[in-house]
Amino acid sequence: MNFIMILKVALRAIWRNKTRSLLTALGIIVGIAAVIAVVAIGQGASTMMVKQINSMGNNLVMIFPASRNQGGVRTGAGGAQTLTAEDAFAIKREISHYVSSVTPIVRAAGQVIYQENNWSTSVQGCSVDFLEVRNWHLSLGIFFDESQERMGKRVCVLGQTVADNLFGEQDPIGKTIRIKNMPFKVLGVMEKKGSNNFGQDQDDIILAPYTTVKRVLQNSIFNNVNMIFVSLFSLDDTEAAKKDISALLRQRHKLGPRSEEDFNLRDMAEISQTIGSVSSMMTILLTTVAAISLLVGGIGIMNIMLVSVTERTREIGLRMAIGATPSDILMQFITESILLSTVGGLIGVVFGVTGAEIVGNIQHWPILITTSSIVISFLFSAMVGVFFGFYPALRASRLNPIDCLRYE
Repeated sequence: MNFIMILKVALRAIWRNKTRSLLTALGIIVGIAAVIAVVAIGQGASTMMVKQINSMGNNLVMIFPASRNQGGVRTGAGGAQTLTAEDAFAIKREISHYVSSVTPIVRAAGQVIYQENNWSTSVQGCSVDFLEVRNWHLSLGIFFDESQERMGKRVCVLGQTVADNLFGEQDPIGKTIRIKNMPFKVLGVMEKKGSNNFGQDQDDIILAPYTTVKRVLQNSIFNNVNMIFVSLFSLDDTEAAKKDISALLRQRHKLGPRSEEDFNLRDMAEISQTIGSVSSMMTILLTTVAAISLLVGGIGIMNIMLVSVTERTREIGLRMAIGATPSDILMQFITESILLSTVGGLIGVVFGVTGAEIVGNIQHWPILITTSSIVISFLFSAMVGVFFGFYPALRASRLNPIDCLRYE
């Protein structure tokens, strides 16, 4: 028997039991669909994660106040107010070989009012380097300058969410809003940035000079800040820059060799690794479930093929009696098994791609479907057919033609 004849016989046998064949391939369909969907969603999520991390800033290193121990009670991170604006400017001045720009950050929150509209948001005090540090741009207007920062002028720049809720379709440039009943002139509007990795709306913010936020909104005469953002020239310099920053801050804060640091350094690589490890763990978990489904599907194919061998024993005897060799019988049943698994794989690919697109549309996630993942899944389904179909095919090829013809 040539291969074309074997293929026709295999297709005829599968078509004769359409419902059973579909149920047999169901495990393969589910497994391949799960693999395609998991890979597409996982790769899309990784792409989105990298994009959102990059949106947080240019090669960003963040400095936070550390915890403190007072009267035997240890506060949480940020419990101590140990960082100052002078620390930030010293970092830019003395580590200029690694650091491109620095901004101190002072945070406040309050109700913002414009005419009859009001909105509760966060106010972030920063320096003129903020745009470069955060890799953010203006969509309207201008940013405040060094003289306004130095003099603590009541000027601000709005995030897109705040601008939409206060002004709607109006042009906010030059208008005066009230933050905690203090008048602020609107200089510009930031371009839309979207949510970060934690689901927080980055556009729900007002930016103002940190000197103004400290004096006007926090009513503080001190120069301490909530955090410092540092932008590096190159991501490759992160570890060296962190080492130099740590040494400089220890010197400025007069910390002894055995004293604990009163600050914490974090960089984007650490955040990326943390999020990436969670993403990888979920991908491994879902892939394991898909692999189990493929295993169950393969066992189902083997069981049905064994049943098929038993049902077609007389047919096998007749084929051998008229000249079919054991290798022809072996090839016929392996072909049927491969057809079942590959057709199931094709259906699984369609369901997987469709399912991934549906999830992406519902959750607003980017979906990345690669040709390699489809090809690998399809080839894997064919391998499942060969592996689990070999034993039933081998058993059929070793049947005695005389016994087969006598079989009832």
